[in-house]
Amino acid sequence: MRKLQMKYSRVKKLWGDARYGGKLIDWSKLMYELEVEVVKRTEQHKFVVLPKRWVVERTFSWLLRYRRLVADYERLKQSAESMVYIAMTRLMLRRIALDLG
Repeated sequence: MRKLQMKYSRVKKLWGDARYGGKLIDWSKLMYELEVEVVKRTEQHKFVVLPKRWVVERTFSWLLRYRRLVADYERLKQSAESMVYIAMTRLMLRRIALDLG
């Protein structure tokens, strides 16, 4: 949390699943003035769009369209991070091109 706060000082709210409930919510509010919102599942066997959680799941889905990101081929974490940036840049440029043309 400390590294997150130092790098992204404007972050004021975090979302997490049920695993991050309990003491973490109180602790993060007290120590770092961060609000943690827990997004809980409603029913286990039905598909329900959960607020904010679908944004992350959708982004992972987009990234997994690129074969190089499906498995961990890179030796360095910086190389893997760069591949994510390249994939997302390509995705955004493609959407801009579709909007313009």
